[in-house]
Amino acid sequence: MASKLHMLRSKATEASKFLSKHVNTYYKETLEKNKKYIQDPPTIEKCQQLSDQLFYTRLASIPNRYDAFWKELDGVKQLVKTRKDLKLEDYGIGALFGIECFAWYCAGEIIGRGSLIGYHV
Repeated sequence: MASKLHMLRSKATEASKFLSKHVNTYYKETLEKNKKYIQDPPTIEKCQQLSDQLFYTRLASIPNRYDAFWKELDGVKQLVKTRKDLKLEDYGIGALFGIECFAWYCAGEIIGRGSLIGYHV
């Protein structure tokens, strides 16, 4: 057990040294590649302005998303009306979508509980 702990520590030390040598280089390269997105000067006021722009831009996009939602819903209503013409493939896609929604729900529940599956109080 002690030898495994010593080996784990040495591996962690090696990884730490590797990261300390290469993270700074990676950071600088990333900033250089994305220089066009960096606001100069990087002040708190500029950050607040960008945050406000993002918020109000997303707020302004709500009507377009609302219209797109209703178009999608009309498409689903049309599919339900013509369900006699649907193929087995269409039913399979619907079933897979339902299973995916259920899986995301289950994952959310597990994460919400702190990832304790089967923990009973």
